[in-house]
Amino acid sequence: MNTLLIGKGDQQVHLNLKYANRHGLIAGATGTGKTVSLMSLAEGFSRQGVPVFITDVKGDISGLAMAGTPSEKLLQRAAQIGIEDYHNEANPVVLWDLAGVQGHPLRTTISEMGPTLLSRILELNDTQSGILDIVFQLADDQGLLLLDLDDLRAMLALVAEERKEISAKYGLISAQSLAAIQRAVLGLERDGGKDFFGEPALQLEDLMRTNLQGRGIINLLAANKLILTPRLYSSFLLWLLSELFENLPEVGDPEKPKLVFFIDEAHLLFEGCPPSLLKRVEQIMRLIRSKGVGVYFCSQFPDDVPSEILGQLGNRIQHALRAYTPRDQKAVKTAAETFVPNPKLVVSEVISQLGVGEALVSMLADKGVPTMVERALIAPPRCRMGPATSEELHQVRAQSPIGGKYDHAINRESAYELLNQRRTGVATSNPTSTASDTANDGQTGQKAEEQGWFSELIFGNKRRQGLAETLSKQAARTVGSQLGKQILRGILGGMLGKSSRR
Repeated sequence: MNTLLIGKGDQQVHLNLKYANRHGLIAGATGTGKTVSLMSLAEGFSRQGVPVFITDVKGDISGLAMAGTPSEKLLQRAAQIGIEDYHNEANPVVLWDLAGVQGHPLRTTISEMGPTLLSRILELNDTQSGILDIVFQLADDQGLLLLDLDDLRAMLALVAEERKEISAKYGLISAQSLAAIQRAVLGLERDGGKDFFGEPALQLEDLMRTNLQGRGIINLLAANKLILTPRLYSSFLLWLLSELFENLPEVGDPEKPKLVFFIDEAHLLFEGCPPSLLKRVEQIMRLIRSKGVGVYFCSQFPDDVPSEILGQLGNRIQHALRAYTPRDQKAVKTAAETFVPNPKLVVSEVISQLGVGEALVSMLADKGVPTMVERALIAPPRCRMGPATSEELHQVRAQSPIGGKYDHAINRESAYELLNQRRTGVATSNPTSTASDTANDGQTGQKAEEQGWFSELIFGNKRRQGLAETLSKQAARTVGSQLGKQILRGILGGMLGKSSRR
């Protein structure tokens, strides 16, 4: 059957894979079993050949890579739920880490991140964000690639040196705002941004693999340190969702998803999110399901997710909530109102009585209609319900199907190198280089003195451009413009066009 067994109440509760791309929510107080439900879902998708991406915030989901330990309690629960072939087994897992310590490095380029998300990471105000837009536009106009933080710093230094000229062409740039951006970039580097930006950049197909047995690979992002910088964590997730949206083809409602995305500590994605950015997230959530991608949020309270997005989460697992405070009571009310009523249950009362491993469950059934809420025992995962050891994770990484593809950074010629060459007066192949222009001026002046008026007409002199130089600069501007147009950036969901790595 093309379904996943979630658990059992009065009857078994299944998730229809045809509607798994309609997104979902796993919520509940600490210690009520949210993580186990997430692990059970993830390995269920994997067994059905669906790749999975999970952010491991607490470090306790790494047990997916290890087989669980047989116990009488687990066997009894499996029998009670009706799991006939239950046995312990490991899952195919690939480990990722933005810092490259606990898994393969996961990188993108400054250009692909784009000024909108980068402004959010740097916590810039509107004025500073506008200046960052100018920096990106200037890089495009001059054909300079922005790959890593060194490139961005070099462009900011160029803007500082030529601020008056650039302000006259692109708009006013204040020295104070520019300095604030430079300080923010320094802080981002200190928080680990230097590891995140660069090449080789992530290729999405490496997140959408199956193994030789046809099982979907579970991609596990070590986020226990990343979570300490919430802006970087949330902006990374938004960037990855936008990359998926703009690069994957339309598939409608496939028989099963092409990728399922689990976001732990989902409230961090929305805290302090500007209204314009939140609207973009809402648009992505509405449209990305047609690309065959399901997004599942995991958080303590259902109202951690904005109502505009909460209404799009069709598959729900709600663990216990404790109504100790007014905040808790509000969350209980919100959770109760989001389920299709069941005459056998008073959800607002039952939700605080659920035991560990129990949950209120509602899934999308035929034609995408949500089922009535059921009080169910959640099916136990077959993997280890606890973290893997450092030695075990090292072994998992050593056997990774990705190999060493991302383990060694590449630093090709980009804005930092080209601008340094300009400053040191070394001629470059960049037709817009000031250093190159100066060298050409000196050469043509010398030729004019040696070869007379004809040479001066063709090559010019120190005071006047020659015909050859005039034509070459015109060609340079044309080439630079074409090159700039090819440096595209992914900005939240591909709303402004597809990105292209260069």
